[in-house]
Amino acid sequence: MSDFQPDFAPAGVCPSPNHGARRNGRTPDMLILHYTGMPSAEAALQWLCAEESQVSSHYFVDEEGRITQLVPESQRAWHAGQGHWKGDTDINSASIGIEIANPGHAGGSPPFHEAQIEAVIRLCCDIVQRHAIAAERVLAHSDIAPMRKQDPGECFPWDRLHREGVGHWVEPVPVGGGRFFQEGDTGQPVEALQSMLALYGYGVRVDGSYDAETSAVIRAFQRHFRPERVDGVADASTIGTLHKLLSALATVA
Repeated sequence: MSDFQPDFAPAGVCPSPNHGARRNGRTPDMLILHYTGMPSAEAALQWLCAEESQVSSHYFVDEEGRITQLVPESQRAWHAGQGHWKGDTDINSASIGIEIANPGHAGGSPPFHEAQIEAVIRLCCDIVQRHAIAAERVLAHSDIAPMRKQDPGECFPWDRLHREGVGHWVEPVPVGGGRFFQEGDTGQPVEALQSMLALYGYGVRVDGSYDAETSAVIRAFQRHFRPERVDGVADASTIGTLHKLLSALATVA
């Protein structure tokens, strides 16, 4: 693919061959944030633009805050893989993807750079405004693929993005005591928890069995919305925060 005009005017362009047409006439109504999970930004950008990788994203943000567009927003970039949100399984056709240079969990979860986060906020604000993307559809890669992915991780400042008008957020219920559910539990209370997670958008079976899938979804939820403790245990803080998020959506609706 030859050079193209960036959709976000300040971005540079480094075309990736890894893209195609959005299916079924979809236009983007989701924004998915990732970390690269690679030791260096240079290696990550090369990989995203290499035909043999079969992966790409629409945007790449390095540690210095430089923004590079790899795929036009009109096209379907290959960033999300197999995933699920609110019954939608072709996340690539429905979304715009941003890769943020960071080694991630395998690299010790270093903090994101200040210039980088500022650039991500500017880019996200522009995208959600142009495409009228709802706050609750600005998501982590781990939200749509909790069994496979952890990015952008619990160190990503979702609360700060929300203050700048990007994404859905409520102040988490403080971590404390109280009843909890964990892997191996069964019964109607577990089914109710799964129903709430599914109502918010997560792809989880509602069967009353707190299995490995439910535990992974809870960890994804915690990484995004209650990052103080990520353990896959549905404690009172986790459940209370989920209640607050659902209530906030109901108020908006």
